Amino acid sequence: MCQYSAIDGFVNDWHLSHLGARAAGGPGLVMVEATAVSAEGRITHGCTGLWADAQAEGMARIAAFVKSQGCVVGIQIAHAGRKASAQLPWAGGGPLTVDPWQTVAPSAIAFDQGWHTPQALNVAEISGLVQSFAAAAKRALVAGFEVLEIHGAHGYLLNEFMSPLVNHRTDEYGGSFENRTRFLREVIEAVRSEWPEHLPLFLRISASDWVEGGWAVEDSVELAKMVKPLGVDLIDCSSGGAVAYAKMQVGPGYQVAFADAVRNRGGIATAAVGMITEAHQAEAIVASGQADLVLLAREFLRSPYWPIHAARALGVEPRIPNQYLRAL
Repeated sequence: MCQYSAIDGFVNDWHLSHLGARAAGGPGLVMVEATAVSAEGRITHGCTGLWADAQAEGMARIAAFVKSQGCVVGIQIAHAGRKASAQLPWAGGGPLTVDPWQTVAPSAIAFDQGWHTPQALNVAEISGLVQSFAAAAKRALVAGFEVLEIHGAHGYLLNEFMSPLVNHRTDEYGGSFENRTRFLREVIEAVRSEWPEHLPLFLRISASDWVEGGWAVEDSVELAKMVKPLGVDLIDCSSGGAVAYAKMQVGPGYQVAFADAVRNRGGIATAAVGMITEAHQAEAIVASGQADLVLLAREFLRSPYWPIHAARALGVEPRIPNQYLRAL
């Protein structure tokens, strides 16, 4: 979950405290928030970054502490595309009106009324961003991360290229399914050239735009078949975010069916997300073969020690820091 608390992309004590508390809660994996591969790729001024070598130093401190608690540590790398240059959520969350920066996208179409009109990327700029993703992956490795996730969901840049609702290009990056997924495939290949084969590479996608004529679960299944040979180990199946007018049907476990379809029809490991809040609910998703991994976000904000409580509910011995054993 983005914390919107970085300064010039640099993490600080808030991020260490926040992520450290979750690591102490006993999860198998702690994932650092969507981290920009370029300054203009931040959602807000407060977003974390890995576009400079110096930014990896603070990340390394976080990675080391998370691992010291017995967790695997991961990080998302991202570019917000036309949804960048936004206010902090607690300041309204809309487009910046003071000191905005130029946003970019596959096509010069604003996200919504009142939002900045992005600049359509040219082919040379696309190539430059591919290398930005690869450079961020290399910095993540240096910082000690063990899982890397390419953020291609929620209406951010990679998702914008994939969705026909947003991508109106007529060159080799627009039109057909193969063309609309070209940028993502190039990013995956470039990232894999820097990210070791023995370390997992995740891809987060919006499995459906929730709009007729947009990206659909069938596209996600075909994408899975396309990206697995390129080195993607798992697809993290979220949904929505590409357009402001989508009507999502939200409820407990509402995105699990996407993970199920991509896993069992696309032939790749998946993670399920979205209003998964109960231990037995999470266990059933994995046990039934709908997904290989369950990821929690907002529930972890509410309850940093959720895994400890979940383990007890499932009759498993929880992992508890020695400092907290007196609370048993």
